[in-house]
Amino acid sequence: MKNKALKWLTTIPVAIAVAASLAACGGGTAQPSASATDALKGSDQTSLDTYTTADVTPLDQIDKTKLGLITEGTLRVGTLSDAPPNIFIDPSGKFTGYDNELMRAIGDKLGLKVEFASTDFSALLSQVKNQQFDLGSSSISTTDARRETVAFTNGYDFGYMAVVTKNDAPIKGFGDLKTGVRIGVVQGTVQDDYVTNTLKLEPVRFPDYNTVYASVKNGQVDAWVAPSQQATGQVKEEDNTKIAEKVVNTQNFTAYAVSKDNTPLVEALNSGLDAVIADGTWTKLTSEWYTDRPTAAEQTPQGWKPGSKAVQIPAK
Repeated sequence: MKNKALKWLTTIPVAIAVAASLAACGGGTAQPSASATDALKGSDQTSLDTYTTADVTPLDQIDKTKLGLITEGTLRVGTLSDAPPNIFIDPSGKFTGYDNELMRAIGDKLGLKVEFASTDFSALLSQVKNQQFDLGSSSISTTDARRETVAFTNGYDFGYMAVVTKNDAPIKGFGDLKTGVRIGVVQGTVQDDYVTNTLKLEPVRFPDYNTVYASVKNGQVDAWVAPSQQATGQVKEEDNTKIAEKVVNTQNFTAYAVSKDNTPLVEALNSGLDAVIADGTWTKLTSEWYTDRPTAAEQTPQGWKPGSKAVQIPAK
């Protein structure tokens, strides 16, 4: 498997704009995008540095009565059910994964109960915007286009993506994604936008990760352009599939989505995030859920760091 850092604008540009105009699909039928987008806009390090707060409000100064929650004292979180290791339901029926366990830890710092509900990613941001959920937890890459719909917390993870194929497929990576290749994506994701608006190809869109991965296994599609974390969680040796190429993107961060009208909640979540970074919880969860990131260097590559500019990651 190839594994390399992304070199912006000189190799494969990772599309990171929301495909808000993408039509719904039934049974994995491709639908055309309304127009091309600047896939990198708002995802460069200078822009992200602008969005990252200098510091946060101390936890003991957070007024929990002013957070605009659907139910006072409870964070209602929209998430996915099928995208390990980040967001999924385990065999006992519990919502878990890296993003969701981190949110539970943040909720604990704020003294708030956390309740999860499953949805499709293509609907999640609009549901957060309309305050059907207090926030969205789904390894959401932050871009200018998505910021037109929702607000975001400070970043808690960096993004990267992968090409998944059968073991004997002729496709070796992103460079082989061309006209005539049946490319599967999950509808409304950054990978959907990448294939549609950067590669200028029509992908086959699926409603969820399980379905698109099954379509790789049965040959309905030739390749799946996937969030790398979810690819790692899905691909199994006995499935005759592999991650053909993985591209690391530390120029972008993932964050929790919140209604643009709810600044107090964004500020509270940022405070909770800094608190779980400072006490070592972020490091612990990252090591547990990302087994390919056991060291500090792998958790914070190329100088990337989570949370506000003021928080420090404790030394182990």
